[in-house]
Amino acid sequence: MVKEIHYGMTTVNFWLTDAYRRHNTSPQMDMNTDLILTNNLQRHYQRGTHTIKALDGIDFAISRGEMVGVVGSSGSGKSTLLNLLAGLDTPTEGEVIVDGSNLALLSRHELARYRAKQVGIVFQSFNLIRHYTALRNVEAALFFSDIDRSEREQRAIETLYDVGLSDRAGHRPADLSGGEQQRVAIARALVKKPAVLLADEPSGNLDRDNALQIATLLRELNEQGQTIILVTHDLELATSLCSRIIKLQYGKILEEAT
Repeated sequence: MVKEIHYGMTTVNFWLTDAYRRHNTSPQMDMNTDLILTNNLQRHYQRGTHTIKALDGIDFAISRGEMVGVVGSSGSGKSTLLNLLAGLDTPTEGEVIVDGSNLALLSRHELARYRAKQVGIVFQSFNLIRHYTALRNVEAALFFSDIDRSEREQRAIETLYDVGLSDRAGHRPADLSGGEQQRVAIARALVKKPAVLLADEPSGNLDRDNALQIATLLRELNEQGQTIILVTHDLELATSLCSRIIKLQYGKILEEAT
């Protein structure tokens, strides 16, 4: 069955059964290789004469196509780990290797390219641009790519359809529910066709019904091959979604369970 979507002057035709496959045309579908590897990962901060060990020797591997939960209370090191995986921070010691590249050895230009192409981030607070429509917010993720405008818009429309928001493409964030805003944020992260999706407390600002919708969407994305790291304090949510749980406490891995 072919679906045709009209938005403005743009018409998109694609197979419904292959809707998500467009976002996974890379080797990510091979689940037998490690996509992410950390070796003795450490991140320390100085506070006067005190050294804060936000991360203190983290070792793990994540395979392509896995959905892994990183769980811990405030101060456990979850946000620090997410920032290192996203290429937003650099380790004090150790390595973060993503798809064969050691992020600590990349130049600023290479890190910017990594963030633009290989990693998608979904934030708890949505971080949508208020005066942009849903379509424009998703398209914004491709502004600094070498993709031309017509293809950017087509990919944005297709991705909004994939998350169930094709009929809300022309609405601004203020006109969307919390769950819809978070789905726009997920579409913005997916439109880049990232190797890994980092979800930082994606249901933290949502009511139960919308939180369940986002959880269902993340599960479907993973079932279709998307590698996802879910960072949360909610062990019940992580256990219901993820094939593996990494529990952090005081910057160390307390437990790893499947």
